[in-house]
Parts: sequence; C-alpha cells; structure tokens
Amino acid sequence: MVSNTAKRKPTIRDVAAAAGVSRGTVSRVLNGGHWVSPDARDKVEAAIAATGYHANHHARSLATGRADSVAFLLTEPQHLLFADPTFAILLRGAAEALAKHNKTLVLLVAGTPQERDNVAQFVAAGHVDGVLLISSHESDPLIDTLIDTGVPTVACGIPLGHENQIPTVSVDEAVSARTATAHLRALGRERIAHIAGPEDTPGGRFRRVGYREALGDLYDPALVEAGDFSRDSGAEAMANLLAREPHIDAVFAASDRMAAGAILALQQAGKTVPGDVAVVGFDDSGLAASFDPPLTTMHQPFDEISEAMVDLVLRAAAGKDAPSVTMPAALVVRASA
Repeated sequence: MVSNTAKRKPTIRDVAAAAGVSRGTVSRVLNGGHWVSPDARDKVEAAIAATGYHANHHARSLATGRADSVAFLLTEPQHLLFADPTFAILLRGAAEALAKHNKTLVLLVAGTPQERDNVAQFVAAGHVDGVLLISSHESDPLIDTLIDTGVPTVACGIPLGHENQIPTVSVDEAVSARTATAHLRALGRERIAHIAGPEDTPGGRFRRVGYREALGDLYDPALVEAGDFSRDSGAEAMANLLAREPHIDAVFAASDRMAAGAILALQQAGKTVPGDVAVVGFDDSGLAASFDPPLTTMHQPFDEISEAMVDLVLRAAAGKDAPSVTMPAALVVRASA
C-alpha cells in the first residue's frame, strides 16, 4: 500500500537540533556565516548535509529583499554565445565563482531592441542583485538603463561613454596591443597590418590605439581594416588588405577568431604563415592553441576576470566599495609568429 503522506522536508529547526546549535546560528550560517565560530559553522554544514535541508530561497528573498542571483548579460546576438569561445569561458567562470557564494547565475541575452526591453524590465523588477555586463557597445542604450535602475553593475572591459560610471574588470587593451605589435617588429617585420574590431567596443578601439602607438611614425592607415571579431570578417579583411597592400609581412588581429580567418585568406592567396606573413591574435580562448598553425596571441586571464567581476558585483550589492580592476595580458608565442 502506497502512503499518501509525502515525506516532510527538513527545516531549520531540524538542522539546529542535529547540529546542537540555535536556529539563529543556522540562519546566520545560511546567510553568509557572519558572527559564527568555525566550529559552529562546521557543525551546521554537516547537519545540513545529513538532514538534506535545502533553503527556501523564495521565502528568504521576500524576507531579505535579495534575489540571491546575478545576471550574466550578453549584449550580442544569441548565436555568439556559442560561436565566440570567450563568452562561454566567462560564463563558466562566473557561474563557478557565484556558486562559492551560494548565488545563482541568470543568463540574459540582449542582442535586439525587444530583448533589451525585456532585460530592462526583468532587472528593474528586482529579479537579480547585480549584473555582469559582457561585450558592451558605445551606442547601446541598455547601459544607461542599468545605471538609472541603480542595480549594481560591473562591466567586462571599459564601457565606452560610461568609463567612470560603473566598475570594470579588464586587461589594458592598448598596452597589450603595443606588446603584440612590438613582438612583430622585433621579428624584423616591416609592413605590419592590423585587423581591428568594431570601433564602438573597447577591444576594437583601444587595441587599434595600441597598434598605432607601437608603430609610431611607421603607422599607415592603409594597413588597417576593420572586422567584427568573427572568423569570416577576419578573412574578408585580410583579402582586402592584400588587394591594396600585397607586400604585407605581418598582421596583428584584434581577436583570435579574426586571426584564424586571416590565416585562411593568406593560405588561399598562396602565402605561408609565418614564412611570408607572421600573424598575432588576441584572447587565447582555446582556438589559438588548437589552430594550424597554433596562434601566437595575447592571453587574457578569463577565469580571473570572471572571479573579479563576481567579487565586485557582490561587494557593490552589499553596499561596499567596488573599485575597477585592470589585469595584465601576456604574450603567448606559438608557431604563427
């Protein structure tokens, strides 16, 4: 005979009894462990595991005014979440970092006007305690909306036009681009082209600035062609560069995906890499090491970037100071240059 009585879910009272502590101590452990001794915290955590207790997050959010979740907001078309490996790495890192704080990650994509409106309403309704803003564009009105709602927001990369309005975590784009270009110059390359990213993104703008600074008086605007960070745009940009400047002997691409496209275009044009043309990319997100030839590139510490973004947004959500963070990018030399 099957019982109609469902098994009772364990409560804070059960956890407290199993741990031999007060319900208040259990509550403090569940809410971050403040003012709880290490011994009491260990007993409560062991009791939680033994009883199978799960916190009622909905009830807690009603009582505390916190959602216990943070949004990972990608302001790009949905397909790029899977096409661009940098976004997946940042997403994984953010989820892992939030899990350490017993917080949930909510994925939001705002690549269209309708999606932006939906995201604005969702965030304004208090469904998340903060926002991790990924891949911002200068003309995107959503940044102003986030600022106006007052939701704690941390940007990956410096959001153009809002440089001092929200905390950021980024590498020094210009310095990194100077390092990449200087490496090509040190190899004796003289006609160094640049495949730039979109001018309304920090990666597009500041990496072009660093390239120009590294060349100084040798800078030639005819050696610059813009892409959109995709492989196809890198191939198209490289073909355009070769059509007007056939004696190019090096290329610095503002992303590994564009660098990969450039190499394919060079090979189709009968050029060898790095023999005829040396190529340096930017990101080192996984594609670089597996490409043929393996890409020399600027390595971004994506896991550290994700963790720092989570730390800042949680600090801001708790009303604490959240200063911007700049991290170093390192040149990784492989076979392409």
